[in-house]
Amino acid sequence: MDFNRFNKQLEFIKEIDKLKHVRRRSILLNGERRENSAEHCWHVAVMAMLLCEYSNSPVDAVKVMKMLTIHDIIEIEAGDTYVYDTAGLKDQEDREKKAADKIFGILPDDQNAEFRALWDEFEAAETSEAKFGKAIDRLMPLLHNVGTGGEVWTNNNIHIDQVMNLMENGIKAGSEDIWQYAQQTIKE
Repeated sequence: MDFNRFNKQLEFIKEIDKLKHVRRRSILLNGERRENSAEHCWHVAVMAMLLCEYSNSPVDAVKVMKMLTIHDIIEIEAGDTYVYDTAGLKDQEDREKKAADKIFGILPDDQNAEFRALWDEFEAAETSEAKFGKAIDRLMPLLHNVGTGGEVWTNNNIHIDQVMNLMENGIKAGSEDIWQYAQQTIKE
């Protein structure tokens, strides 16, 4: 066993435990509390496994699940930027790239490269897997908002046109079918 490698992996595993403490704006469907980013990553990974048949083009479901499992790890350092926070969005990319360097840099070089490549691919949203992953990542907060009567949208003065625009930009490229569902759900 390469103990140096193993120790780096364990250090990363301990570090990502912090994701459980990053609170998102989304309220759990039971309305009890806000979800954390670790819960979100798990939930969207399972959603991808279940819904990959609705992707606009064939995807490697395992790759999509990997992307969704790690896509928000950087929030440990960069924080969770609310998608409607125009001020926070201005420096989000820079904050998140620095966080990705730091957090994935804990890993052995080969795993650092693999995780960073998956994260970069997800962020670029150019491949079928990344586009579908982004669609799923947008769908989950929609389900939370609809399931809680739009509480987060109402509390933050978010209007239907903002929701529709964000959902179209985030979902349509990855899944026309899910986009059709999202449009109907938002209108209702």
